Amino acid sequence: MSVTLLAPPCATTLEEATFAGGCFWGVELAFQREPGVAATAVGYAMGDVPNPTYEAVCSGATGHTEAVKVMYDPALVSFERLCDLFWDRLGENRYAPNQVGNDRGTQYRHGIYYRDAAQRDVALKTFDVESARFPERKIVTEVLPLTIFYDAEDYHMQYLQKKGQSAKKNDEATIRCYG
Repeated sequence: MSVTLLAPPCATTLEEATFAGGCFWGVELAFQREPGVAATAVGYAMGDVPNPTYEAVCSGATGHTEAVKVMYDPALVSFERLCDLFWDRLGENRYAPNQVGNDRGTQYRHGIYYRDAAQRDVALKTFDVESARFPERKIVTEVLPLTIFYDAEDYHMQYLQKKGQSAKKNDEATIRCYG
């Protein structure tokens, strides 16, 4: 899916990418800070229940994972760079199933959910690069085609920014979850 912004003097075509890296607030802020990212939305990906609520997703019964939809300008930032940012943010958690930090449960599983063959190829390439770094350890991060994404409730959107953390491009301040 592409989105076109009609901002004079020219139009910019944006592409979408979807990443799950545990609690969506911190992942979203990391992507907000990346030059070339035009917009983000947190939500629920890969589940079986239509229009889930946060409470339902947290129950583990819907099959969804907390995820971030990233709308970006491919002329300014590549999908590969976004994948690299994802891997950096995920860190050692890539080896832990259904867990990122202290957050545990199927809603915190991590993944790159590609939208087309080009994204698939890049996602798998970055997966292979990361796997080769420590071949004795198995990465459990999913790399799958995106099946569904539902926006989360409004109060989750840009949550950490609303709580006072900077979303300024290239900001290197530590991202603190829960405001």
